[in-house]
Amino acid sequence: MIPYLQVEDISKSFGDLVLFQDLRFTVGKDQRVGLIARNGAGKTTLLNIITGSESKDSGSIVWQNDLQVGYLEQNPKLNPKRSIVQNVFASAGDKAKAIFSYQKALSLGAKGDMQAALDLMEKHHAWDLEVKARQILTDLKITDLNQHVSTLSGGQQKRVALAAALVSEPDFLILDEPTNHLDLDMVEWLEDYLKNSRITLLMVTHDRFFLDRVCTDIVEIDHKELYWYKGNYSYFIEKRQERIETRTTQIDKASNLFKKELDWMRRSPPARTTKAKYRIDAFYEIRAKATQRFSNNDVRIKVGATRLGNKILEAKGLDKSFGDITILKDFSYTFNRYERLGIVGDNGTGKSTFINIITQSIPPDKGTIEVGETVVFGYYRQEGMKIDDTQKVIDVAREIAEVVTLGDGKTLSVSQFLTMFLFEPDVQNAFVSKLSGGEKRRLYLLTILMRSPNFLILDEPTNDLDIETLNVLESYLENFPGVVLVVSHDRHFLDKVVDGLLIFEGDGEISGFPGAYTDYYEWKKEQQVNIQREKPVKQKVSPKLDSQKPRKLTFAERREMEGLSVEIESLENEKAEVESKINSGDLHHDVLMQKSQRIAQILVVLDSKGERWLELMEIDENAG
Repeated sequence: MIPYLQVEDISKSFGDLVLFQDLRFTVGKDQRVGLIARNGAGKTTLLNIITGSESKDSGSIVWQNDLQVGYLEQNPKLNPKRSIVQNVFASAGDKAKAIFSYQKALSLGAKGDMQAALDLMEKHHAWDLEVKARQILTDLKITDLNQHVSTLSGGQQKRVALAAALVSEPDFLILDEPTNHLDLDMVEWLEDYLKNSRITLLMVTHDRFFLDRVCTDIVEIDHKELYWYKGNYSYFIEKRQERIETRTTQIDKASNLFKKELDWMRRSPPARTTKAKYRIDAFYEIRAKATQRFSNNDVRIKVGATRLGNKILEAKGLDKSFGDITILKDFSYTFNRYERLGIVGDNGTGKSTFINIITQSIPPDKGTIEVGETVVFGYYRQEGMKIDDTQKVIDVAREIAEVVTLGDGKTLSVSQFLTMFLFEPDVQNAFVSKLSGGEKRRLYLLTILMRSPNFLILDEPTNDLDIETLNVLESYLENFPGVVLVVSHDRHFLDKVVDGLLIFEGDGEISGFPGAYTDYYEWKKEQQVNIQREKPVKQKVSPKLDSQKPRKLTFAERREMEGLSVEIESLENEKAEVESKINSGDLHHDVLMQKSQRIAQILVVLDSKGERWLELMEIDENAG
């Protein structure tokens, strides 16, 4: 294994808070490593230290020479004054300049500029990057490359940053929560892309399906110690449980020995002999081992819920639009007791708007919402809540209730409930400002559950929550005595929690599916295969009626078609020239291989450009 990255004895603290100490690990070529830890353990901080954007207290980071490294931050920093295409190609150097010139010439339609741009593209071998970039941007549903970044939503900016990280073709890619704000189709595309590439990866994600399908190795930071597992997420779960059982056995043995040694310490005289000193030193070591605190994922939350009557919620004939964008179109639905629905669909199809309508936060344009008298909503919003950073964690919870009633009727103090929800006593008395982003989200979720809702709405609850918290939440929802409505892109979470789906198709269309997400995914794949089988090899275009006016090429499309003609001609000339050199028989073997590879590249570009040119030409001919 060729070592690409060596992390040697890295330590980091913030005041009295020690995040990690003396961490050591190596990431080698072709490894795809997932980093797992509880919120607040310093995952993002560690990535920032590795990339050099944050300082370390001690230790060293060693990279292999001449390694190109890409980094997708959890909250990407793009240049708001520049366009999408400028941000995407910001780190591509001379190739980027060539592509900028080409894009500009294409938009202006000037033949003189176009020829200069084409020469520049050839000089810097930028065609492959341009084709690859267009494909990645298309797959990530980024179409208007000249749109300014300042006009994009947070989710759109994340996709632009992801495109920039992939287009730069790094040898080593670091990803911090890459699936946040991506819809399910894009997450699945990203999985396939990373699996089929030769990029070495180090990433933080809470998407367990993603970890299972992409990673070759899992690194866990647990109680400031690092554990390495040579396998995917499923392997990690199996081996972690074995580690927990082994460690629990060791602690039990140490506890039994500690009781005996404690009795000896109490019975021995104050003036101890030198001969017994080794036993005294050993006693303190045993005590440290026996009293260490150790937790696992077997936490169960059974918060009570307010009694739910027979009438829950009924939506009748809902319409909602924003300008030309239709969110709902004559939508009706009656929610039943104990129903568990997942909401899925592409970003921008109105999932969050729908939730705000049924909770009556915003009104529909048409239709009615009837809510049962006993319904108590618990609404976990995607944007979170505003918590006073100057408050202590335990005080935030006490503002809601002094005690929490569980499902079995038992009560817990606020402190006990916080502990159950993975807030250790020392964290409970810390100020909210000291919490990580994920810990704040966990506190927000806790404040909702403490109110004993019976209609629980979760809008992207898996963003920024660690895997341990997600396991706790899933366990809670399994026995929740009420209605659950979830918007999520986390397939594992949907499979565990819901038994039916509302699928937002776009343009106000909503369909239903009876089953978990994996059932829907398999059904959708089967439908796509059937459509491909039934699709005719060639379809004749039916003649258009006089009343059907064929659309004409836009100004930009006509300029694009003219530019494509020039490009295709230039590529055909280069192809002929390279073929002539290959057929001459005068080339050295290495040069011959390079020329053969170039022919293959030209054919790929020609195929892509030619297909687009034919598409535009067909529109133009039909309009003529």
